[in-house]
Amino acid sequence: MAAPLRPDLLERLALQTAKREHAQLFRQLRTIDHADGPWLESGGRRLLSFCSNDYLGLAQHRELIDAFRRAASEEGVGSTSAHLICGHRTEHAELEEALAAWTGRERALLFSTGYMANLGVLQALLARGDVCVQDKLNHACLVDGARLSGATLKRYPHADAAAAARQLTANPNAAALLATDGVFSMDGDVAPLRELATLCAAEHATLLVDDAHGLGVLGEHGAGSVRAAGLSQQEVPLLMATLGKALGCAGAFVAGPSELITGLMQFARPYIYTTAMPPALAAAGLVAVQLAQSEQWRRDKLAARIAQFRRGAAQLGLPLAPSESAIQPLLLGDAAAAMEAARTLERRGLLVTAIRPPTVPAGSARLRITLSTAHEATHVDQLLSALEALHLPRSSD
Repeated sequence: MAAPLRPDLLERLALQTAKREHAQLFRQLRTIDHADGPWLESGGRRLLSFCSNDYLGLAQHRELIDAFRRAASEEGVGSTSAHLICGHRTEHAELEEALAAWTGRERALLFSTGYMANLGVLQALLARGDVCVQDKLNHACLVDGARLSGATLKRYPHADAAAAARQLTANPNAAALLATDGVFSMDGDVAPLRELATLCAAEHATLLVDDAHGLGVLGEHGAGSVRAAGLSQQEVPLLMATLGKALGCAGAFVAGPSELITGLMQFARPYIYTTAMPPALAAAGLVAVQLAQSEQWRRDKLAARIAQFRRGAAQLGLPLAPSESAIQPLLLGDAAAAMEAARTLERRGLLVTAIRPPTVPAGSARLRITLSTAHEATHVDQLLSALEALHLPRSSD
């Protein structure tokens, strides 16, 4: 009797892709030909973008560009090696020192991406038999990092500190880490950080906050959601944030006690075995940190645009999520409705992304509207006018 054939992996992937396309959950690339502040050129059209994470409008800042050019001219493009070989340059060291000082931490460690940073931290700290408690709406890299570590992953309902407590107390003898986004990337709301910090202190658990969408925007001098909550390094020993959102660059860092950083250099595989980011990018990042700290007007202008949008959306009865951050989700529920709304807005010259499952839970498809210091009041008015013309279901609030 002939042995059964193995499943063909490529055929299986093709079938899964076809199912996703049929359900209107298919993802497609869009090529941007040119960026000019909030304006993007794509396919011969000039579109006003409300889907960028460039919250402070720094991505095309002249001082960042000049710093990048100077460092590239002097040091070349690539770092040529991992940090622990010969890739760690003066530019990296200066940026790490600035990030640590800004966030009130002893030391910081650069990673090439935020995804790698969270994978590295969780894989280095956790082991089989430990427990990792996470918000159900955490970014995918936190979930993947816990799974990679071999620890038991427990997830609590969104922003429910009491449920998180039940998860921790159910595992009293296991080493425990609680991980949460600071600002949630798809909902835009802020985690109950003070309650979670109090819980972790009581349960002798370690708290990790991913502040990718809070750094630069929230807190004194833009130091992030942890600073806004009035929490110290002792209360939040693990802080991760990225350079590719409000700072307009790319890359990420982990900041915390000196012994944490030393340990990550020994055991965080995504750090040890990856080429360091280009020194020119680190030089640009340093300028971005300096501008983000010193130019409060950027946060003030962003806050004004957020308030303007929420005020206008409320007048129109639009079904907005309760977010005070730069991320303003317009909840539509149905994936097809979200896609049609995005296409209609694009025909009116506006680029707004439709976010669908599995990125968000089933039944919670939305337009993820993001605001920036680069937006003017007239831009927000243009968006509100276009949204009004969609004749969306009115909020029940």
